[in-house]
Amino acid sequence: MIPELGHFALALACVLAVVQSVLPVVGAERRDARLMGTAGPLAFGQLVAIGTAFGCLAWAYLVNDTTVSNVVANSHSAKPLIYKLSGTWGNHEGSMVLWVLILSVCGAAVAAFGRGLPTALKARVIGVLGWVAVGFLLFILFTSNPFTRIWPPPMDGRGLNPVLQDPGLAMHPPTLYFGYVGYAVTFAFALAALLEGRVDAAWGRWVRPWALGAWCFLTVGITMGSWWAYYELGWGGYWFWDPVENASLLPWLAGTALLHSAIVVEKRDTLKVWSVLLAILAFAMSLLGTFLVRSGVLNSVHAFANDPSRGIFILALLMVYVAGAFALFAWRAPRLSPTGIFAPISREGALVLNNLLLCSIAAVVLAGTLWPMFADILTGAKISVGPPFFNTATAPLAIPLVIAMPIGAMLPWKRADLWAALQRLWWAAVAALVIGFLALVVAGYPVWPVLGMTLAAWLVVGAAADIADRTGLFRRPAQAWRRAIALPRAAWGAAIAHGAVGISIAGVAGMGVATDTLVQLEPGQSTRLAGYEWRMDGLSDVTGANYRARRVTVTVLQDGKVIAVLTPERRTFIVDNQTTAEAAIHTNALRDLYAVLGEERGTAAVLRLHHNPFAPWIWFGGLAMAFGGMLSLSDRRMRVAAPAPKAATVPA
Repeated sequence: MIPELGHFALALACVLAVVQSVLPVVGAERRDARLMGTAGPLAFGQLVAIGTAFGCLAWAYLVNDTTVSNVVANSHSAKPLIYKLSGTWGNHEGSMVLWVLILSVCGAAVAAFGRGLPTALKARVIGVLGWVAVGFLLFILFTSNPFTRIWPPPMDGRGLNPVLQDPGLAMHPPTLYFGYVGYAVTFAFALAALLEGRVDAAWGRWVRPWALGAWCFLTVGITMGSWWAYYELGWGGYWFWDPVENASLLPWLAGTALLHSAIVVEKRDTLKVWSVLLAILAFAMSLLGTFLVRSGVLNSVHAFANDPSRGIFILALLMVYVAGAFALFAWRAPRLSPTGIFAPISREGALVLNNLLLCSIAAVVLAGTLWPMFADILTGAKISVGPPFFNTATAPLAIPLVIAMPIGAMLPWKRADLWAALQRLWWAAVAALVIGFLALVVAGYPVWPVLGMTLAAWLVVGAAADIADRTGLFRRPAQAWRRAIALPRAAWGAAIAHGAVGISIAGVAGMGVATDTLVQLEPGQSTRLAGYEWRMDGLSDVTGANYRARRVTVTVLQDGKVIAVLTPERRTFIVDNQTTAEAAIHTNALRDLYAVLGEERGTAAVLRLHHNPFAPWIWFGGLAMAFGGMLSLSDRRMRVAAPAPKAATVPA
């Protein structure tokens, strides 16, 4: 009965979404307060309905209801509780229910916290979110029903994919989806503004928190996914330019450009067309990623589904939403004329350059990701586009972007003196050159890692120089602490996020000089790598909650002193008889010692050993970026329609 209740709740949510997509929008066009007033209750009703459906699906997983085919395909009674729960969204059908649940949460949040929004704009935004919900609820009901019954029920399920049975990956999809769906809200704001025919500074202030929140969640989601691939897949790398990895990178790039463009709309009442276009593109990239993951048109280790009928449905949604949005944009964009004027050398000009470079990188990634599909359709050729192409094609765009970031933060609005900004960054430039010199001469790094370390230092010290300049650290040091306390959290957050990009770049540069080896060792034998002695001490059997494993003990020594004991495993999951490699990692925050167990040959073991300098900095930088964004989001001025504080009364 519980699955039927969940199915009914989804159908009810679809009906509510249809009504939500019509009544508030019609009310906004007619200026009918009663119709516009239905937006909030409909959004909350949709949240209750979809929340009920998601709760029913989670209950089916927790009690291992084998009459539900989705549970049979993705769960088992022997699974640990956390993976029973994460199995709810660790499959195609469940992940789509999570997607619409987060969308309904966002719609209810706009209704609850958008009290300062103009009534007509708020009604249109919630109405557009209803349009989006209708498409995805129809997709679930007609192609991806998670409550389909199976009869007779089997004794138990087939279990969850072993590589998904990981705490990090359990949280990866929810954070990623909050990012994707957050851009559905900015998309709704863009379409609502186009329908109304007006984009102004207030619109930029309302959009910015949603763009920033979506960007933070997407940053965390990408970081967690990259970390999972690093330690779970056992490949020893951090990013493989996989189609699904690219699918999450594309909306992140467009969303980063949107975030900076919205700042200009709010501060200077210009770049309106840019901002609306980027809001549409960010959501379009999210939909494209959904299509790539679920259609099966591109092969990926991350793909959820391989079903052409589902892919066609999502492609139809993509065409309807995106083509409709661009048609509306083409009709209304001429009315979005900018009122602010600025010189090319200004903060506005720097942000325009930022947008151009980010969008160019996104175009390169998009072309490289989709080209294998088009080549197959047009010529029948089976080709793959890998890291050499992406690294070579994106580097000439990423390098000037990184160089411009600290300079742009130093430029004032409207008109600026470039030389004056560079003079305030002289010590950042000196620090970057010193770091590059040390990496080249002392460490002996190759050219690309040296360039990476130089750019990383430029960003980190440049972010510090921005804060020092804002607080007057060198001009009025006695007042610097007081000014630092009074500095808006948004300024601190921006500096932290920019510096965190440099930290991640340093980690990537360190991985450029990583070393590895593949060896076969008997117990007691050892090998040398990166100045360490790696000794294989023996093999043993281990039993887990729902798997059996072979574990090898590897002791890492330096000058006869034990540095770490690594225990990589090869796990065989009992239910589905799949084998996974569990890497063992020892880190000291400056480098990772990384070991993976391969095949066994008698008493010997095949081991792949890695020494990865600065690898932890990649993920620390990603989390620091998100922290900087959250710090900015906590600034009172970033809240939607927050009233300005009243000035103190001064006696006459």
